[in-house]
This record gives sequence, C-alpha cells and structure tokens, in this order.
Amino acid sequence: MMNTAAETLMQFVYTLRTQGVTDQRVLQAMERTDRAHFVKGIFSERAYEDVPLPIPCGQTISQPSVVGLMTQALNVQPRDKVLEVGTGSGYQAAILSQLARRVYTVDRYASLVAKAKKIFETLDLGNITTLVGDGSHGLIDQAPFDRILVTAAAEDPPGPLLAQLKIGGIMVLPVGQSNAVQDLIRVTRTEDGYEYDELRAVRFVPLVEGLGRE
Repeated sequence: MMNTAAETLMQFVYTLRTQGVTDQRVLQAMERTDRAHFVKGIFSERAYEDVPLPIPCGQTISQPSVVGLMTQALNVQPRDKVLEVGTGSGYQAAILSQLARRVYTVDRYASLVAKAKKIFETLDLGNITTLVGDGSHGLIDQAPFDRILVTAAAEDPPGPLLAQLKIGGIMVLPVGQSNAVQDLIRVTRTEDGYEYDELRAVRFVPLVEGLGRE
C-alpha cells in the first residue's frame, strides 16, 4: 500500500497537470520542491492544496498551479540567469533554482528575505542570491537577464525591468489594476522591441515601490 506522503505528492502533480502544467522539467522541479517548507503555522496542513495562502507582511504564497504556469511560460533554460521580483515565501525562487544557472530574487520586506534565505540554505540551494530592495527597479548591476519573473501586479510592465531583459529574453508578470482581476502576460524582447502574449486571468498582490515596513 502506498504511503500517504507519496499519495499526496501524486495528487499534487496530477492537479498541476489538470490545470495545464505539462512541461516535464517544471513538473519535476515542483515535485522536488516541497511546498511545506514554505508554509508555516496554521496553514502548514494545506501546503499541498492548490490555493494561495497568507504569509507575513500581508503577502501570499501563490497557488501551485499558477506558480507552475508562470514557470512554464518563462521557459527557463539550464544556462539562464533569472531575476525574480517578489521573493515572498521563497517557493517560486526555489523552483526556478532547479531550472536555471543562477537566480537573483529581491523583495521589499527584509524579514521575508531573511526567512527565505534560511530555507534556501537548509535546502542547499546555493545558486540563489537573495536581496532586499525595490524590485520594480530591477538589479542594474547584474543585468541583463535571460528571464525575469514578477510575482506582484503592476499596471504596466516596469520600464527598468524591460530594459534589463536580454534580446531574446522573456519576462512573465501579472498586469492590471490592483485588487481587480489581472492578466498574466509574457513579454519577449526582440531585436525590434517587445512582443506581448496574454496567458490567463490571475490575481496577485500589487507591485509597490520602495521598501516595506515590516
């Protein structure tokens, strides 16, 4: 008889597939990245449910299927350098670290960054660099990036992030009015400019400039 943990993991992966996450590399990365490490306290029992859950500082850990779809749309390659704006719990960065050469993740809340960094160290994810800062400005000293993922909604793709994307690079982010339904879009930088693809409706916390008060 299969043990409960294995059954739970199988159900988790099955749910991801039914929601449209079909990329084998993404599914394997999510299978290897235990969401329970990133969900604490009273919500820890719900780590494998396909729902967003609250984390400190008024933020959320996104539902796994949305994490999977965003990661799939980003099409991360093994040599890529990735910027994530909005570390949050650290769950998304941990998945990206399985797929990319190097991940830089930035958040405006120092306490979230400190907690995420501790988890990355525990899980021996040595290719993630965590930083406290205003992610809407990107990381100019590490630019350009092959891939950029934004986990908070802006009304428009921030100009500094577009500028820090390599030609041929991809950025995935939610755009739209905060607190309303937003669209998840994929931006591809070309020799001539930027191409935009709408992927699906989503709901994320708003992208806020400046550093956060804990």
